[in-house]
Amino acid sequence: MNTIRQGSILTVSIPNEWANITVEELFLTIWKLPKKLLHRWRMDHLVKLDGKLIDWRVPMSSGSRLSVPFFQPGPFGADPVYPAPSILYEDDHMIIANKPAGMKTHPNSDNETNTLLNGVCYHASLSGDTLPVRHVHRLDEGTSGAVLFAKHEAAYAVFSRLLEEKTIYRTYFAVVDGAIKRNSGIINQPIGKDRHHPTRRRVSPTGQNAVTHYKRIAVQDGRSLLECRLETGRTHQIRVHLASLGHPIVGDTLYGGSGSNSFDHPLLHAVKLTVPNPFTNDCIATEAPVPIILKKLFPQNYFN
Repeated sequence: MNTIRQGSILTVSIPNEWANITVEELFLTIWKLPKKLLHRWRMDHLVKLDGKLIDWRVPMSSGSRLSVPFFQPGPFGADPVYPAPSILYEDDHMIIANKPAGMKTHPNSDNETNTLLNGVCYHASLSGDTLPVRHVHRLDEGTSGAVLFAKHEAAYAVFSRLLEEKTIYRTYFAVVDGAIKRNSGIINQPIGKDRHHPTRRRVSPTGQNAVTHYKRIAVQDGRSLLECRLETGRTHQIRVHLASLGHPIVGDTLYGGSGSNSFDHPLLHAVKLTVPNPFTNDCIATEAPVPIILKKLFPQNYFN
């Protein structure tokens, strides 16, 4: 799809598949944008077709140029703080950044500035923009890998909905204690808070629905390398689910995993992130480089 950004406006050349639908249908049915945002655009006369104000209920023609005010200035999601992280992918609507283990995804208080969100906002600021960049999901502090950020208000609403609808796919590598016998499996166990511990979660019949798919990749030296895919995104989900099988993640001492100076954080890495992008009618697939510690534990060519 042909798009051009000019300042706060993205101009979209209407493709054949969007011909004869109205602007209103595009916003409400295809992009499913928040009504509050659309009301603001309509009241401020910010949307144009071929450079002119139009009735949102009039069908569009293929090749027409729709101008949408996606990039309205707004406060960053956190203070921009150097350095910028490794950026795996970026376009007008999203940033996918590689989070190192030991770094928080976002600040939890005003005095926290060494987080991935701070670095991503710094990266965004280098273009001269001041945009409401926000994280769409998060990784635990000890987990490394790909994290999705939205660059504007409409993108945050759309990507958050896609995450809830389970059309954003997240795949992880996990190294667990012990030799897992099954080649693959699905863990469908609800997860709730552990009332005996302030941060720990546990499998609980009264908890939230949680589903994790796993596949055994290799077994070596008393450890198993697994590929896990989240169907839901509960706090500590993979960590709790694998521990419930009797195979906690190596380094995850909170859930019974073996720990040492070499494994001072859970060996859990968000390796793949696949995101449909309705704004460009495309699907983005990214991979975060596998950490060296995983390659040392499993030196054969398991990481394609």
